[in-house]
Amino acid sequence: MRVLVAEDEEVLAELVATGLRRAGFAVDTVFSGDAALAYLGLHDYDVVVLDRDLPRVHGDEVARELVATASRTRILMLTASASTEDRVAGLDLGADDYLGKPFEFPELISRVRALRRRCARPVPPLLERHGVRVDTARRTAERDGRDLDLSPKEFSVLQILLEADGATVSAEDLLERAWDAHTDPFTGAVRVCMSKLRAKLGEPALIRTVQGVGYGL
Repeated sequence: MRVLVAEDEEVLAELVATGLRRAGFAVDTVFSGDAALAYLGLHDYDVVVLDRDLPRVHGDEVARELVATASRTRILMLTASASTEDRVAGLDLGADDYLGKPFEFPELISRVRALRRRCARPVPPLLERHGVRVDTARRTAERDGRDLDLSPKEFSVLQILLEADGATVSAEDLLERAWDAHTDPFTGAVRVCMSKLRAKLGEPALIRTVQGVGYGL
């Protein structure tokens, strides 16, 4: 799941991004409306956490642009303007959800996950294949009853492979869905993560490499 945080308070933006990454999301941050539009035009985000009072291009204009282009990206407005009138105005602009500041972080994560479910093919709460069992709600993973103790990135990669139901997933697709925009595609990040995931899954090996194509489970 990929999220864009558009917030002009840089410290708050990085705090939100860090918390979302710990919850297993791939997150990019921008601090102005024009930058938000640029990133939204380059990458396929599931959700944008959008402050209304952005510099250069107002958050309302960002929301209008997403609606006008029929973007699949869901909008969660996160703003200090939290009166009933403000919430109604934000939702009328095309926001899918609205959360006022200050907020409780577990609620933000829950709302982001709920929005993602609206824009994607429904993911079963339990994914199972070859003795591997992943609980997508509790974010736990086990093999033959043994807890795998995965990092958030490893969990995301394993979930993507399970969702593919045996089909091969390219390294480029994994980068797009599980890493943020600042990841250098030539660093071998996918290969390193896959090596760690294979080690945690143990024997017999489950993840296969299709040379020049990608990975499958």
